[in-house]
Amino acid sequence: MKFLRTLLFFALSSASAAIAQQKINSGNPIFKGWYADPEAVIFNKQYWVYPTYSAPYKEQVFLDAFSSNDLLNWKKHPHVLDTAGVKWANKAMWAPAIVEKDRKYYLFFGANDIQSDKESGGIGVAVADRPEGPYKDHIGKPLIDSFHNGAQPIDQFVFKDKDGQYYIIYGGWQHCNIARLSTDFKTLIPFKDGITYKEITPEGYVEGPYMFVRNGKYYFMWSEGGWTGPDYSVAYAIADSPMGPFKRIGKILKQDPGIARGAGHHSVIYNRKKDLWYIVYHRRPLTETDGNHRETCIDVMSFDEKGLIKPVVITKEGVKAQRLD
Repeated sequence: MKFLRTLLFFALSSASAAIAQQKINSGNPIFKGWYADPEAVIFNKQYWVYPTYSAPYKEQVFLDAFSSNDLLNWKKHPHVLDTAGVKWANKAMWAPAIVEKDRKYYLFFGANDIQSDKESGGIGVAVADRPEGPYKDHIGKPLIDSFHNGAQPIDQFVFKDKDGQYYIIYGGWQHCNIARLSTDFKTLIPFKDGITYKEITPEGYVEGPYMFVRNGKYYFMWSEGGWTGPDYSVAYAIADSPMGPFKRIGKILKQDPGIARGAGHHSVIYNRKKDLWYIVYHRRPLTETDGNHRETCIDVMSFDEKGLIKPVVITKEGVKAQRLD
């Protein structure tokens, strides 16, 4: 009997290994759980995703992270940041953005979903020595704690320009601002004309800004529609400067009624060595009606000969394995 049990164990182990080897696509979602607003980056030859924990606001008191060597297999790093370590934050910890600078990792986040300047909250910064944290509050208060140009202080993205200057691009309520970050990420620095917050809102903008540079051009992307509705989507513009002006070109990511609803609030991964682009975003399964039931997915992003972004085809299969070695 012992021999048979041993034989069965090895047979099952071999079968499991064979199944693992047969996995050639990531599948969508890329990891289990309700997660939204994913910030995808590459650190130390690894893929990382920092999403919002998608739940009622009062339950959004932490951020998890996920790492992968190949885009197929993801490791969860729970509670890399928690409101227990951020005295001014108590709910609605949202839409993280992250950058590495001088061997430190800076995690920007929104908290408290403030509705006016009379409330406490806004956009904060946390810092850690490793991508997986743990992160601690960097300045002990929000970096941006009030409304400017009508923009709710949420949905921040941190962008490093070609000259090394870091900008924070953010905003809800259909307004988007850009501001200059100090070298220590503790304050904002006014532009040469004395203005600290410059509005760069394009037509159709709602929230979720993202920016990257390709062939010397600035691609500015954002989410449109309502985050709980089927019209949630991503559009973009191209300009010669991070300040714009940005004229809307069109949508490149939206739902497919046969696959999932409300595809939006994204980020981008670029494998520079192999010139491969990916879009990481959230969407709602067809089986779900709860607004918070959102999943993080990945699909290929590509460009035409004019440099315009081709409409993204959302899939159940996801993307093929791709290591960064």
